[in-house]
Amino acid sequence: MNALAAFRSALRALAANKLRSALTMLGIIIGVAAVITMIAVGRGATLRVQEQMKGLGSNIMLVLPGGVTAGGVRLGAQTGQGLTEEDSLAIAREVPAVQVASPSLRAGMQVVAGNANWSTSVLGTTQDYFEAREWPLASGRGFEAAEEQGSAKVAIIGQTVARELFGDLDPVDQVIRVRKVPVTVVGVLSRKGQNAMGQDQDDVVVVPISTYRNRLQGNTSGGKQRRVGSISVKVLEGQDMKAAEEDIRQLLRQRFKVQPGADDPFTVRNLTEILQAQEASSRVMTLLLAAVAGISLLIGGIGIMNIMLVSVTERTREIGLRMAVGARGRDILSQFLIEAITLSLIGGAVGVVLGGVATWAIGAFAGWQVSLSGGAIALAVGFSAFVGVFFGFYPARRAARLQPIQALRHE
Repeated sequence: MNALAAFRSALRALAANKLRSALTMLGIIIGVAAVITMIAVGRGATLRVQEQMKGLGSNIMLVLPGGVTAGGVRLGAQTGQGLTEEDSLAIAREVPAVQVASPSLRAGMQVVAGNANWSTSVLGTTQDYFEAREWPLASGRGFEAAEEQGSAKVAIIGQTVARELFGDLDPVDQVIRVRKVPVTVVGVLSRKGQNAMGQDQDDVVVVPISTYRNRLQGNTSGGKQRRVGSISVKVLEGQDMKAAEEDIRQLLRQRFKVQPGADDPFTVRNLTEILQAQEASSRVMTLLLAAVAGISLLIGGIGIMNIMLVSVTERTREIGLRMAVGARGRDILSQFLIEAITLSLIGGAVGVVLGGVATWAIGAFAGWQVSLSGGAIALAVGFSAFVGVFFGFYPARRAARLQPIQALRHE
């Protein structure tokens, strides 16, 4: 019996018991659909983290004021001794592994342009901030040194602010009012998207930190202390992030005159390391989800074995007749094996369609980021075919080993 004849015979045998065949395939269908959907969800989560890492920039650390203990109560972050612009300059100058360090201040403010207004985040920082965050301009220019030193009324805005205030117009050289202070837009940032907390990074107006302090906030720090809310640090490519973090910590402890054994009055966060840990967790979760979904395929395979054993029992006399007229054991083996594989492949094909629909539904209605890949489809279908061969081989082998005379006597 050739392969085509065996395939036709298998289809006839399956068509003779349509309901039983459909119920047998159900396990494979659910298993394939679950594998495809879970891999798509897990891969989407991994891609989301990778996008956040790309948006954040590489080799990034953030230095924040630390917490203090008052009356035995541990207060929150940024309640301790404040960081200053001088600390940022010291980090950039005295830590060899640091490429740039940029101080910043941030607050929510209302911004007006003509008849349009928008509540956004206003960031006071230096030109080095854009290098630290790997954030290029889409149009216009950056801050000049004289503008940073002279508290110039200039600003660089994000894509969201540009859209809300100017629509399709070019914002460069337009004037906006921030806390009633007229500020000229000199540049527009490229799109960044959301950060790890789900906040829109493009919803921002960036001004020189001296402009923020002297014109928007009012210089209330007094003396030479120029307090900042945070310091963004970019480490040179190829440098050890852990070593750079320790060098920054030791430098700031010296500047803050912290006694040995005392807690740091600041916090150094390795943002790249945090996101890399999230990416690794997403990959592990993807594997776990796929493994759990794969159990459904195994259960479907057990169902195929069970039904094929029942089929062998029901068709014992048919097998005896085939052998009596010249069918060989390998012909019987191939016939039942093809039946099992056909069940798996048809179930796999339906499962692919169902998995694609489920993936689309999750992305459309749940709002999750999903990524359906050809590799996941090939893996699911290939595994379903393997299940058909693995679990169909024993019943097929049992059928092929039947003795013709005993099979003909079976009732």
